[in-house]
Amino acid sequence: MKRTIRLVAIVFAVTCSALLTESVTSQESKKTHVWEMQEVLLQAEKQYANYYTDVTCWVDLKGPGFSKRIYAFWDGGNSYKVRIVATTSGTWEWKSGSNQPDDKGLSNQSGSFEAINWTDQEIAANPNRRGFVRPSSNGHALQYADGTPFFMVGDTWLAGATWRLPFRGITPAADYVPAPGIGFEDAVTFRKMQGFNSVSMIASFPNWESDSNANTYADKNGIYVRNAWEKFEYLVAGGKMTSKDMRDEFGNLPFHMSKDHPGVADFNQIIPGYFRSLDKKMQYLSDQGFVPLIETVRRDICPTWKAYFDFNETYARYVQYLISRYGAYNIFFSGIHLDWIPKEYSLTADEFNEALTYHLNKYGPMPFGQPHTTLINNSTYTQFGHDRQCPWLTMHSVGNKPRDHRVSGALDTLFNLVPAYPAINFEPYYTGWDHEINMPNGERPPADSERDNYFSRAQMYGSVLSGGLSGHVHGTAAYDITTTGEPEGMRPHIWDALKYKSAYYMQHLNKFVLSEGDKYQALAPCHQDILPRKAPRAPEKGLDGWSYMMRTPEKDFALLYFENEAVLPELTGYIPNTSYVLKWYNTVKGEWGNEISLRTDKKGRLQLPGFPDGNNPSLTDWAAKIKMVR
Repeated sequence: MKRTIRLVAIVFAVTCSALLTESVTSQESKKTHVWEMQEVLLQAEKQYANYYTDVTCWVDLKGPGFSKRIYAFWDGGNSYKVRIVATTSGTWEWKSGSNQPDDKGLSNQSGSFEAINWTDQEIAANPNRRGFVRPSSNGHALQYADGTPFFMVGDTWLAGATWRLPFRGITPAADYVPAPGIGFEDAVTFRKMQGFNSVSMIASFPNWESDSNANTYADKNGIYVRNAWEKFEYLVAGGKMTSKDMRDEFGNLPFHMSKDHPGVADFNQIIPGYFRSLDKKMQYLSDQGFVPLIETVRRDICPTWKAYFDFNETYARYVQYLISRYGAYNIFFSGIHLDWIPKEYSLTADEFNEALTYHLNKYGPMPFGQPHTTLINNSTYTQFGHDRQCPWLTMHSVGNKPRDHRVSGALDTLFNLVPAYPAINFEPYYTGWDHEINMPNGERPPADSERDNYFSRAQMYGSVLSGGLSGHVHGTAAYDITTTGEPEGMRPHIWDALKYKSAYYMQHLNKFVLSEGDKYQALAPCHQDILPRKAPRAPEKGLDGWSYMMRTPEKDFALLYFENEAVLPELTGYIPNTSYVLKWYNTVKGEWGNEISLRTDKKGRLQLPGFPDGNNPSLTDWAAKIKMVR
């Protein structure tokens, strides 16, 4: 639900379509719901040479236990919008201001509104009405504002903000099956049916275009303009492929192109129309109960950005534009898509850290407390540090490299940082992708084969039970969203990849982790108490033969995962001479087995009864939970 306020004196909110903004004037303060996005419309009375760079405006929002400055974004013409939510019930007031104090359309406007709570039935219809996601009390997991656990079940649609997954304004059939001609609503409906609650999208790809240049090329000054995904079979000079094009459904680019630097976006000239297209998708995700990860840009855009513009200032302005536009939604925000840090095609992690810290110092943190993280090439801690070393970062991640057992150590390190931050694997194994970084122990199984889907499943459970209690993000080779009318190349069509079996396992992961409610949030890695942790010949760079365990400090609850070819271990570190029950979990079918009674010896050791398939080593993977009998 979205509401708009046109400024006259006192604000009100009226119910309107999720895709249509209405403006009405009233002197009467009206009621709205908590966590329901509203728009304050400010209209400049003066003219400006560049409405994007010359004007900064905001409202100071105050309510019960809340007082913050919320920045506006330029939406074309002389219009600026401030998107706000009430975080608690009660009376809320705001007053506008700007760096143009003589412009009466921007400064010293004010209003108020009354926020009421949703009913239990309304909350059940959309979990986003529970409030925005934030860290759990111990910092290791995530929850809605009302304390209900949130476990991310995410998918990777990196080009989902573009025409490649078009928003069509339709209501898909409940039993929709992906096929050519797929639209955004179709894909969301299908993933929602499979239990997903999040998708990851890059907001824009400013220098990417299907043109006469190769997908990766440098300009006349030797500065790389892009390192884009290939548009297969679209050849340019030299027999190379050009770039995938990344406009919106109406042909809009995110920025005008530079007049001085061919092929480079003018980062001082944003195009609001592009982002109005993205608005529809973000609103639809919100209405469907999704909490998306929205990323700024891919790292390859930034070498020319820094070479030809004041990078810290213009990048901070763009970051804030996205936060102003989407910061009143339940989101995760990623300051940069840093999947790789090559010398030619990216800035360094230090340069991004400097720019994002500059943004924080100028504009402040996320307005309503949502996590600020980033997709990373290995570990955010390795690249940025922790806490005061990267004050903008409030959620850690691992991803991309390596895609095997070694990621477990990176997650374990993140879990043990002080203060504690939530952590997640944002870019794990991708089913159906034939690429050297996506080959555990050098193995590349056929797309959507049993082995291919097993690798995805092993990363799900292994990542979470190494300390990534925020959830997990699934991926396929169709992250680029090769779509209708395009040849596949090395990446499949989106409608084929959406049907890979690996996605169905994500709901089983969610069911497993949440089987005891929020108790999983208290778990801590204790792999040292699995003897042996790995099978004798289990490869470090593979995804076979290892075991994982997280357990509460009280030692009354544990979750475990055993990979394919794992050997049956002895478990130590439990309470001596105490009764426990074990239940095996079938990760393929999402089914629990019967309870099995166990008892520790005087040293706190547990002997497991044997894998459900009767084999040792196991011929498939298994999960389990252990609970103390009270």
